[in-house]
Amino acid sequence: MKAIGQDRYGSPDVLALEDVEQPEVGDDDVLVRVHAAGVDQGVWHVMTGLPYLIRIMGNGLRRPKTRVRGSDLAGRVEAVGTNVRQFAAGDEVFGMADGSFAEYVRAAPKNLAPKPSSLSFVQAAAVPVSALTALQGLRDHGKVQRGQRVLITGAGGGVGTFAVQLAKAFGAHVTGVCSTAKLNLVRAIGADHAIDYTREDFAATGERWDLIFDIAGNRSLSPLRRALTPRGTLVIVGGEGGDRWIGGTDRQLRAMLVSPFLRHNLRTFVAQGRQADLRALTELIEAGKVTPAIDRTYALGDAPAAIRHLAEGRARGKLVITVRDAGGAAR
Repeated sequence: MKAIGQDRYGSPDVLALEDVEQPEVGDDDVLVRVHAAGVDQGVWHVMTGLPYLIRIMGNGLRRPKTRVRGSDLAGRVEAVGTNVRQFAAGDEVFGMADGSFAEYVRAAPKNLAPKPSSLSFVQAAAVPVSALTALQGLRDHGKVQRGQRVLITGAGGGVGTFAVQLAKAFGAHVTGVCSTAKLNLVRAIGADHAIDYTREDFAATGERWDLIFDIAGNRSLSPLRRALTPRGTLVIVGGEGGDRWIGGTDRQLRAMLVSPFLRHNLRTFVAQGRQADLRALTELIEAGKVTPAIDRTYALGDAPAAIRHLAEGRARGKLVITVRDAGGAAR
């Protein structure tokens, strides 16, 4: 089968479209014929092996343990293991599995759910990692409540576009922070107010928010806390920049250390693949409260270009790799 693989850490130049063996299906596995695969920031981190903490956490010290990139996916079940009862061949699914930039991928049933019927495969592939991150961050860690004032940084990106819509679905008043080029998108998906960070510093406006959802930001904790209400909550998602060892995760570490001594609630987390949450997202999608915002699509062989575009920070919403066209042909 065709797949995007790599033998060493580095820039998108280390990626190549190649022929690899189709995964074997274990007793507890689902084999999915991939139609589309989303591109998320985690793909870039595993590709580059940066920060080095990524390697220490089990991705391989000298080279990627999993050669094929990708995590988000949408497709049809090709086969199931003898112990799998939830899915059957032919089912349309979406979810997560390592190595989704390929024609076939092996997935755990717990990381899959039936594809929302209202979405195409391309739209569905944009959902899992980013929408789960937004959902778990706002609902589980931010404890967002109806009527709260919520600020979302990185509101025009993959996680951010879902976060804006989810916060609105939970009844919050939402302010999105983004670049000039993404203002119209952030307003279109429901933000009550949009701030262009190239022209205005939200932390210097004097406004206060009950919840700040900081997505892959690089602001220090002090200005973020100044923008919170006296007992507000800051949820930090990811983090770019920093050194080659721990990258931007130093903010999360500091937040966990100081939070017990503050009136503010400082939280951080790593999103988990949960079938129940994929189903919860499906309900919101089918109700018309959440719609994937897709910047552009790329053929499988153009995955390196997609990752370059993502790394440049210019993507408005999600980028998606199309592995098969509507007729089922490989791209």
